[in-house]
Amino acid sequence: MKLLHKKNLFCWTHFDEDRNIDFHSYLWVRDGGNVVFDPLPLTVHDKNHLNALGKVNYIIISNSDHIRNAETLAQQTGAEIWGPAGEKASFPIQCTKWLNEAENVIEGLDVYSLSGSKTDGELAFIIEGHTLITGDLIRVHSGGKLCMIPDGKLQDVQQAKNSVKRLALIKGIDAILPGDGWPVFNHGEQALLALVDSI
Repeated sequence: MKLLHKKNLFCWTHFDEDRNIDFHSYLWVRDGGNVVFDPLPLTVHDKNHLNALGKVNYIIISNSDHIRNAETLAQQTGAEIWGPAGEKASFPIQCTKWLNEAENVIEGLDVYSLSGSKTDGELAFIIEGHTLITGDLIRVHSGGKLCMIPDGKLQDVQQAKNSVKRLALIKGIDAILPGDGWPVFNHGEQALLALVDSI
């Protein structure tokens, strides 16, 4: 796994040839049990690294298109799987907990529920007040420049834009870690405001 902008944040990736971008999974290392977001399959190297960094207690999924390898990882680690409450009725795997928008779901983690994206109630996350993790709605296809899923994939274009605008109002975001595309490690607030100006 790759060390990110903070010593307790890591990622592993899969290159998607159709889109020419990386898909990412993220690991947040914390005293109360580590958290994995949207886990892709692990190489042997990455699995060993993950295990060396401590126990995974929680696997959090942003939307049903990002289930990926969650069930297998849960079986291997004993971690709970938490999913978006907006998809509870149709979610294809079992979850221990269903997440709505809330502050401090676990210490240092705020959850935001987005409207209008590909799936109902897609989740975004802010870690320790400064790092935004996104699922599908916000992505980065070219370095440093945020974009949205194409309009044709959205359930409601205006609601999706309003969700992006809500995230852009949050103060203190420095880094943005997208599920799809390049991470933005600095000036996250400005990148979100630039996205708002472009939509």
